[in-house]
Amino acid sequence: MASEFDLIYRYLAHLGRAPHVTLSVGDDAATLGLSAGCELVVSTDTILEGRHFPEETLPEYVGYRAVAAAVSDLAAMAARPIAMTLALTIPDADELWMHGFANGVAQAVDAFKLPLVGGDLTRGALSITVTVMGEVALGRAVKREGAKVGDQIAVTGTLGDAAAGLAIIGGALAGESHVDWALAEQLEQRFFKPLPKLDWAPWLAAHASSAIDISDGLLADLSHIARASGVRLAIDSHAVPLSKALQALPGFSPLEFALKGGDDYELAFTAPADVTLPLGATRIGFVEAGTGVECAGVDSEQSGYDHFL
Repeated sequence: MASEFDLIYRYLAHLGRAPHVTLSVGDDAATLGLSAGCELVVSTDTILEGRHFPEETLPEYVGYRAVAAAVSDLAAMAARPIAMTLALTIPDADELWMHGFANGVAQAVDAFKLPLVGGDLTRGALSITVTVMGEVALGRAVKREGAKVGDQIAVTGTLGDAAAGLAIIGGALAGESHVDWALAEQLEQRFFKPLPKLDWAPWLAAHASSAIDISDGLLADLSHIARASGVRLAIDSHAVPLSKALQALPGFSPLEFALKGGDDYELAFTAPADVTLPLGATRIGFVEAGTGVECAGVDSEQSGYDHFL
């Protein structure tokens, strides 16, 4: 049976090369360099089998999704990825599983230009913790605080697809007839292989007054902006962008998935009302005086994912 260090060096150690990395896997710690005039942005995300992804999920998907979910936090801060660490807990030294998992991590390393520079490997219930590091020009990180009365509220992409995909994976369409399974597969892939919006960083840094990634559900995540900024966010539910795939499937409530589902890893942001939104963004409301999130006809209380509810 392979040892802890055999698994690390065989499957993960080669993923740590990049211009900003001056010392990678193989020492007590890694060393990184920052570009001149930049500050470090750091975020950590943990996913657990049975809570954040279904049991028996392909290990390639587990590895990729763990990294993508963490990287999305860098996107929301308008940061450029520079490195990550990975703490992996697995039930046993299953080399077939490790091979698949490492392939998924490698796909993410390549897609997000995010070298793996260290971490930990231990035995126990399946759990993955990814810490991502990025850089942003001094004082230019986009925060949840900063939304102002009169700002427009916008989101990238379409919402609800990943939550619908997870429902399909769980058997939500098992009793339905006339299902377009190609569309169902599109939604499943939105859950398994999210695409954090790193390419939005320059625009956000130049125009956004606040931002957050959509991981726990649109209304729940917007409530964090409302709280941090001391304002109310008024949402027009009819303006929330929905994909054709989500709207076409029978037995679903597309808007419910979009408002409360989570796992999209799109971005929600505010910007001055006179700023023209680029292609790929949709205005869904405005910032008002007050508190909380208001969406006519929708109960915004307990409106997203919470680990303890």
